[in-house]
Amino acid sequence: MKEYLFVRRPVLAIVISVVVTLLGVITMLTLPINRYPLITPPAIQVTAMYTGASAEDVASAVAAPIEQQLAGLDGL
Repeated sequence: MKEYLFVRRPVLAIVISVVVTLLGVITMLTLPINRYPLITPPAIQVTAMYTGASAEDVASAVAAPIEQQLAGLDGL
């Protein structure tokens, strides 16, 4: 029965659609939404020194063990 109301009165259906659309647009424009919220991702800084070693020695003796230990941390 209710669907016949809109068939008999198409202008009413159009007016209701326009009002709902306008309310949606007005609401969308007035909502305070941050597009880019301030989020600080978790970070870890590791400094290691191996004086007198070559790059390969540092990679195998220092960097690889540190990477293996950090791989076990959640969230990284």
